[in-house]
Amino acid sequence: MRILLAEDDLRLGPLIVHMLNKEGHTTDWVQNGLEALDYISVTSYDLLLLDWMMPLMDGVTLCRQLRKDAYAGGIILLTAKDTLNDRISGLDAGADDYVIKPFEFSELFARIRSISRRMVQPIQDDWIGISPYRLLLNERSLQCNDEQVTLTTREFQLMELLMRNEGKVLPRSLLIERIWGYDSEVNSNTLDALVKQLRKKLDCTKGQMHINNVRGMGYKVEVSVVCTNE
Repeated sequence: MRILLAEDDLRLGPLIVHMLNKEGHTTDWVQNGLEALDYISVTSYDLLLLDWMMPLMDGVTLCRQLRKDAYAGGIILLTAKDTLNDRISGLDAGADDYVIKPFEFSELFARIRSISRRMVQPIQDDWIGISPYRLLLNERSLQCNDEQVTLTTREFQLMELLMRNEGKVLPRSLLIERIWGYDSEVNSNTLDALVKQLRKKLDCTKGQMHINNVRGMGYKVEVSVVCTNE
């Protein structure tokens, strides 16, 4: 599953990410509710783990806002609040489940499995499409008709972010944080080098997919003409 963890505890956050990744999930970590909204706006998550008492926007307010915006994925609240009224408030806000801190990871994993079984649609598609392109998530490659290009890990991460947000400018700071991590010292030159490297991989698509630099803002991906096998 693709999971977003919103947790401001600097000790607990990395531990949860480590344990989820060991279970085979792909996990992003943010430390406040507004940052979570930014991530959700550019990435499709199967499940959100939201701490109740986060700065800037608490987990219940975030949960309520996401359901209002028609977010259809799973939401689990993580909190030390354990009264009946607290649990009712969280569930009424749109949470699917509620885990009391401190918790055992075996319980958290069981609740995640329970939510995944209740989801009507498959948890995650095997590809992302912008016709006639497909980004194959399991193979980490880009396909256009009969052409297929294998991507490195960071090329794939960049391509996924751009394709999930076709035509939308993604800020440089967001791309750097998502690809290299929030505490990375990577600068824009490194991002530019990665974009140049990825553009070379797109040569087989006859130049129809473009990664465009929007000066002073960031990058966006656009497809100008349907590619052919001619």
